[in-house]
Amino acid sequence: MIGGSALVAAAIAAGTPARLLAEELTVLDVASAGSIRPILEGPIKASIATALKLDLHSHAQGADAVAQSIVDGSLHADVFIPITPGPMYTVMRAGKADVAQPIARTEMVLVYSPKSRFASRFDAAAKGQSNWWEILQEPGLRFARGNPAGDPGGRNIIFTMMLAAKKYKQPNLVEKVLGPTLNPEQILTGGNNQARLQNGELDASASYKIGPGESHLLYITLSSDINLSGQNVHEEHPDVSLSLNGKTFYPEPLVYYAAILKNAANPKGAPAFTAWLKGDEAQALFRQSQYDPPGSATALHA
Repeated sequence: MIGGSALVAAAIAAGTPARLLAEELTVLDVASAGSIRPILEGPIKASIATALKLDLHSHAQGADAVAQSIVDGSLHADVFIPITPGPMYTVMRAGKADVAQPIARTEMVLVYSPKSRFASRFDAAAKGQSNWWEILQEPGLRFARGNPAGDPGGRNIIFTMMLAAKKYKQPNLVEKVLGPTLNPEQILTGGNNQARLQNGELDASASYKIGPGESHLLYITLSSDINLSGQNVHEEHPDVSLSLNGKTFYPEPLVYYAAILKNAANPKGAPAFTAWLKGDEAQALFRQSQYDPPGSATALHA
């Protein structure tokens, strides 16, 4: 299928004014987790311009922050796409959405820099020849992760490490690898961790599996019982939790959900888009970008 930009270019070459072409598309505002932004602003934006005549405008950052902005009214959107059920329930409990459909899934991985002095050891760990959690405890190793206070991804690496501590019988693993929950040496600001990995500023970072693809970085796949890909991770590990700022969090499956927001400015485009996300064209785009199918995940209801 020819991308939307190619079609527009061909039409302009044929003499159709760009202004008229733009008028054929209606704006669809999508608020989302930052991790899904690349595919939304790339392949999905191009495809729905052709398939649905929609011009996707993306508003993305940590899913918790996006959910709160929707709830307090500072962000208006037609569709919300977070990762994990938590941010979606925040929006639902505020009466901003009724139903959310699962559209894709991912898992936690450990990304490492080819320029790291530990690269050969990470290579061995990626092949199952050594223990990744031992490498992460090496003195001087530079590791980065998200802020758990506002980003599910920042909490998910903590949960992954908690599960690894149980699996590998390493009771102090979280403290040894991550340090304090809000560790400023690992929660970096003012830059991009993938760029830091590429230039060797960092040795390793926590990421979803969908992250390393675009930057062609190497990563270590984690076992399915610790990478949060399972649907019943909380039920299987009721003792695993994280208390932060007076709130208790539990591990959740890394599923992306899509919901039509109430009072959507595009009441026709929003349901068309959410239905399209579950169809063959969208699911093929997700596979190409290393997203997994939602599997056994079911719809969320207010």
